[in-house]
Amino acid sequence: MNVRRIVTGRNGEGKSVFVSTDSAPNAHDYVHIPGMSSTQIWSTPSSPLLPSDVEDPTLTSRSVVPPVGGTQFVFLKLPPDSVMQSPHFDPSAATEENKKVISGLAECFEPDGMHTTDTIDYGIVLDGEVWLELDDGRAEHLRQHDVIIQNGTRHAWRNKSNRPALLAFVLIGARRA
Repeated sequence: MNVRRIVTGRNGEGKSVFVSTDSAPNAHDYVHIPGMSSTQIWSTPSSPLLPSDVEDPTLTSRSVVPPVGGTQFVFLKLPPDSVMQSPHFDPSAATEENKKVISGLAECFEPDGMHTTDTIDYGIVLDGEVWLELDDGRAEHLRQHDVIIQNGTRHAWRNKSNRPALLAFVLIGARRA
């Protein structure tokens, strides 16, 4: 998914400037999960400083799951569940691709798609609809512009519709009590 990303900063005189107005560099359209894509928009370390370094932190980020106090801003396009139910779907190839694209998060996935991270996630459904399923089996149907606050709980995303859903997430690294 091509996402235009506008990044601001300061010049040598302390004036606000546009540092870049390019596509986010960490975009990936999945080969083994047709219709799925993810784009890492930006990340911050545990203790960000301003003015921030103009170097793109997404280029050196090793994990999509941020450290405690750090953040990740990610767009995710989820295809309909029917893609994963297709007889041509290869779960092993999809898992390996996930490990390369969403390192740190991919390792949290269980075979049924459930996962848990040490993060507080702010999410918004930008387009389409998805179901947020929790480990008690209950699910909430989310539509365009619905907002999710995911507090480090075990969950899965299900797209029971017939078209992709686009979501935006800010993940904030947290410490478990």
